[in-house]
Amino acid sequence: MDWRGLILSVLLAWGGEAQAAAPDPLGSAMWSYYHQRLLDGEPFVFDEQIRLEAPPFAEDARQVPIQIDASAYDGKVRRMLAWAELNPIPRIFDFAPGEQVLPRLAVRIRVEQATPIRAAVLTDDGIWHIGSVRVEAAGGGCTAPSVVRAEAGWEERLGQVLGKRFQRGGESRLRLQVSHPMDNGLVGGIPEFFLEKAELRSQDGQVLGRIELFPAVSENPTLTFDLRGDQQAELWLRDNNGNEFQASF
Repeated sequence: MDWRGLILSVLLAWGGEAQAAAPDPLGSAMWSYYHQRLLDGEPFVFDEQIRLEAPPFAEDARQVPIQIDASAYDGKVRRMLAWAELNPIPRIFDFAPGEQVLPRLAVRIRVEQATPIRAAVLTDDGIWHIGSVRVEAAGGGCTAPSVVRAEAGWEERLGQVLGKRFQRGGESRLRLQVSHPMDNGLVGGIPEFFLEKAELRSQDGQVLGRIELFPAVSENPTLTFDLRGDQQAELWLRDNNGNEFQASF
């Protein structure tokens, strides 16, 4: 008898039962769907050490700040995903921090209605650690007309990056805003036009971290990264029309 195979089967079965029994802290009927769709049904745990912060009520549903902090697993994080379960376009970002970037990220998003928001952090052991929060909202943030497109000369500012770097002991915080309409295709007559890829790079071109963005991110997106040390960093971005932008900090 293959005892190792038998033990592995028992452990897998036990893990599946434990996950099935683990209550969703938000009681969302959509959790199982997104567990399969975005996490491929892989092992997970609802984890209070994943700090997901958002306002309890979205004063402006087009600009809702969220912050994910997985510092409890610093050095072990492979990926960080976020999504808003009841948005028409739920996915927010897919972030691979790298060794020189701390597993923390802040961004502003759109919400269409009151919704659970999830942060899923994949650690080296293959377990997804899930942080959850619910945001109440009057609604309409995803289908409201763009404010950026109503501003004269917005095309000339496309891709302009404004930002600042702050020293925090042995770390530095990079806070920036990118001029871009981030059109999600849900407003009549305006196709999708959004930033979809970004990389933080060192001065010699080494990739420090990668992030994939989705149209749930607000127009003129703001991003906040935390880096180790004070080395010079460059931000490279590309939108879904192939436009590329770059800025140094």
